[in-house]
Amino acid sequence: MALAAFGWSGAGPFHLDDATILSARAVTEFSGPLRLIRFPQSHPLTWLTFWVNYQLGGANPIGWHVVNLLLHLASVLLVFSALRRLIPERAAFLAAALFAVHPLNAETVNYIHARGALLCTVLSLASLRSWLGGRRWLAVAWFAGALLASNQCLTFPLFILLINFGPSRERREWKPLAAMLALSFLAALQTLYTSSSAGVSRLAYLAAEGPVVLRYLRLLLIPAGLTVDPDVRLVTGWPAFLSWLAVLALGASALLLFSRFRAGFWFLVGLLLLPSASIWPAVDLAADSRMYLPMIAFAACAGVLLERVKPAVIAAIAVVLIGLSVERTLVWRTEQSLWSDAMEKSPDKVRPKIQLARVSDPARALALLQQAESQAPQDPRIPAEMGRIYLANGNAAQALAEFGRALALNPRSADALNNRGAALLALGQADAARQDFERALAINPCQPNARENLVHMGIERPAPQGCE
Repeated sequence: MALAAFGWSGAGPFHLDDATILSARAVTEFSGPLRLIRFPQSHPLTWLTFWVNYQLGGANPIGWHVVNLLLHLASVLLVFSALRRLIPERAAFLAAALFAVHPLNAETVNYIHARGALLCTVLSLASLRSWLGGRRWLAVAWFAGALLASNQCLTFPLFILLINFGPSRERREWKPLAAMLALSFLAALQTLYTSSSAGVSRLAYLAAEGPVVLRYLRLLLIPAGLTVDPDVRLVTGWPAFLSWLAVLALGASALLLFSRFRAGFWFLVGLLLLPSASIWPAVDLAADSRMYLPMIAFAACAGVLLERVKPAVIAAIAVVLIGLSVERTLVWRTEQSLWSDAMEKSPDKVRPKIQLARVSDPARALALLQQAESQAPQDPRIPAEMGRIYLANGNAAQALAEFGRALALNPRSADALNNRGAALLALGQADAARQDFERALAINPCQPNARENLVHMGIERPAPQGCE
């Protein structure tokens, strides 16, 4: 069923932030793993898998997508293997089947950069299976590996704590559980140290996550309107308060229906496993890949509820979900289809238009960018993209004007300075171009393009330690 739903993912290209993987020296250089052990490197285990992919297959996306698909298949098997120890076997099978084919998992499987969610889920499930098998310290080791893959499993020990809840539990179980909690605490501190503000306070970001959680729960029940770039806004005040009140009400209802390993238990676990991105600001308020780990618990909840439903009804649900997952996977097969879909479903957002412009012919690209500019005239990304198109098509003078507009909108942008320098260089104004490249490096010493442009001019500027 999982192969039927997501088997076409192997034919997809690289998308969006995948480009940062292919440009990272920790991936492309043979000595890359040595860079991954430096503090405060995030998610080193996931990046190690990227390094292996690159060393074995270079920049051919097929091998990268196959690894993602294999990790998903491993998760499906581990979901069934672990859950059958906690709930009836038929319910565990239904949960694993739902997890295997739900279209909310399409982004995680199809997007290479989301591999951290896949890997941390596989290792968290291995930890759960070891714990249930009585190998407590092995479970701690698996969980440590999960944290090295992604911080999305920070709350996983709370799940183990719920399993262990009760006075009859043996004292020897609490030491490894305490070790898990300590590892989560240390990982949270590391995340706090390395995370950026994403242009918003942590409190405002947390408030805005209330509507996002409700959106995730809606997509679990009705997986319609899935998109790589949902139009989710930064909501504060009463709307945010009411959304969180609704989430808390759902949690309270789960507590009222709480019975060991029944539906209320699993729904509450799902809420507890909701990703750490609800606390630490990220550029995107919502991303479907953040629901991959919590999906385990929500699928178990559904498996328990559907245990006595007739097989014909289950088969019909499966066919519908597989069809929706295939449709989402086909959307991810090209950059054009992915961003056309995003633009259609989020017409008021600028990023889908910019991304679609990057893979369109110049005439259509400029039309898309003009449309985006009418929506967001103060967004410096739009003139920067226009300048890139003009420069690529030999119109350096027009490119210079657009890069100048981008710089006026964001004067401290190293990228904008580098872009203007490139246009000046194309116009033969080498001295002015060099000054822009130097100013770009003064703002961001790790700006790679400015350094490369200086090298082309015969000026060496060694990269500072810590730059990729």
